[in-house]
Amino acid sequence: MNDPVLELTDVSKDYHGLRPLRISSLRVAPGEQVALMGFDQSTAEIFVNLVTGASLPDRGTIRLFGRATTEIIDSADWLTVVDRFGIVSRRAVLLGGLTVVQNLAMPYTLDVEPPPADIRARAIALANDVGLPESTLDRPVAELDAAGVFRTRLARAVALDPAVVLFEHPTAELAQSDIAELASCCRAVASRRNIATVALTADREFAAAAASRVLTLEPATGRLTSGSWLSRFRRA
Repeated sequence: MNDPVLELTDVSKDYHGLRPLRISSLRVAPGEQVALMGFDQSTAEIFVNLVTGASLPDRGTIRLFGRATTEIIDSADWLTVVDRFGIVSRRAVLLGGLTVVQNLAMPYTLDVEPPPADIRARAIALANDVGLPESTLDRPVAELDAAGVFRTRLARAVALDPAVVLFEHPTAELAQSDIAELASCCRAVASRRNIATVALTADREFAAAAASRVLTLEPATGRLTSGSWLSRFRRA
C-alpha cells in the first residue's frame, strides 16, 4: 500500500469555538479523492491551516508526505511544503480586473500584461482541462458567472501539479444546477493528474460526485465515519 500523502492522528486544535476541532484519525492515499462533511466555515479554515502546516495542533500529529508538520524548521522550508498543495477556496483570491488567461498565467510569471506566448499556451491548456469555454479566456474574471469563477479557481489550484488539492466549502457560491457537473469535473481533473483531493463541504451532492470516500465528522469525539452522525438522532 502506498504511504499516505496526508495523515492525522489524535489531533486537537482549540480555536475558541464551542469545542476544539478534533480529528481522531484520517489517512489520505496518493491520488485518493475524499470528502469530509460536518465542518463549518471556521473549522474548515482551521483544518486547511493545520494540514498545510500554517498552524500547529495543540495535540496529536499531522504528517504531510511522511513528515510531521512540527518538523518544518522555517518559512523557506514551509514554502516547499505549501507548494505541494492546491487550494480551491474563496480565500484564494483571483484578480477580477484581469482576464482568465492572465489569472492562470500568474502561477508561472508576474509578467501578465500580456503573458509571454509560452505562458499563455500553458494557461489556455489549464483552462481547457477544467472546461472553461474559449469565449471566456480573454474576459475579466469579474464578468464570469459563479461556475466560471469556480473552474478558474480549480485551474489555478492544479497549475503547479500539486500532490493534494483542498476544497474549502467549494459550493457556497454555486447554483444548485451546476454542482453535479462541477463535482464531476473536479474528480476527472484530479484523476487525470493523479492528485489526492480533500473536500470540506456541506453539500452531499458535491461530496458524492467528487469523492470516492465520504466521511462525516463527529465533533465531540473527532471520529470520521462513513455515515452522518446526525442520523442516529433522526432514527431515535
